[in-house]
Amino acid sequence: MSRLNSFYLAPVLWREPFLLEGEEFHHLTRVLRAKAGETVRLFDGQGRWGLFRIDRIDKRDAGLNLIEEYAVPAPASPLTLAVGWSKGLRRGFLLEKAVELGASAIWFWQAARSQGDIPEEGKQGWDRQLAAAAKQCGAVWLPGIRTFRGPLEVARAAGDMGSRVLCWEKEDARLMDPEALMDSRGSVAVLGPEGGLDDKEARLFLDHGFTPVSLGPSILRFETAATFVLSLHLWAASRK
Repeated sequence: MSRLNSFYLAPVLWREPFLLEGEEFHHLTRVLRAKAGETVRLFDGQGRWGLFRIDRIDKRDAGLNLIEEYAVPAPASPLTLAVGWSKGLRRGFLLEKAVELGASAIWFWQAARSQGDIPEEGKQGWDRQLAAAAKQCGAVWLPGIRTFRGPLEVARAAGDMGSRVLCWEKEDARLMDPEALMDSRGSVAVLGPEGGLDDKEARLFLDHGFTPVSLGPSILRFETAATFVLSLHLWAASRK
């Protein structure tokens, strides 16, 4: 059986009558040229997905009939990546891998060595990239994205999490233990931007109870470091 085409339907729109509009409707009709009677797969990014039959296609939307609905539980040990803002050339790669490897949240924060400021209008484009990655890999949970003006906001937001680690290029004694990312109250891993953390930022996180860890002897690009942390978390979760 061939793989069904997938479409994203936001949680607030997951109700009868089920409709595909906007970009998803355009993809259904103009790109895939789907017809009434065909079966498609929809997901809401919050663990819910279903099989639908196309009932009708009009000029601006498509009506769908629900066939079957499923729910996938949230991760037992959710991981948040707090990544210092870096240039956009490789940010799409990071978002894609965050979906594929099961990040629960991505926090972009303004760092001393960030290249430019975090744009106010960026989130809608990021959401599209996350949804596109989920369609490709079959994920039904999308990581939530937040932005922070500096490290202090990040440290405060992470205060209730069970595990807080600081991936710091100057820490060479303590290698990252994947089990440190396994906590039912949530874990957060802080990564610096391209160019790394400055000493004041590192000290702030340490003063707020973050544990410094090393990712090995090499200096990694921010998206490589993020992928490495995500992979460790996925590996540890698969052993539970």
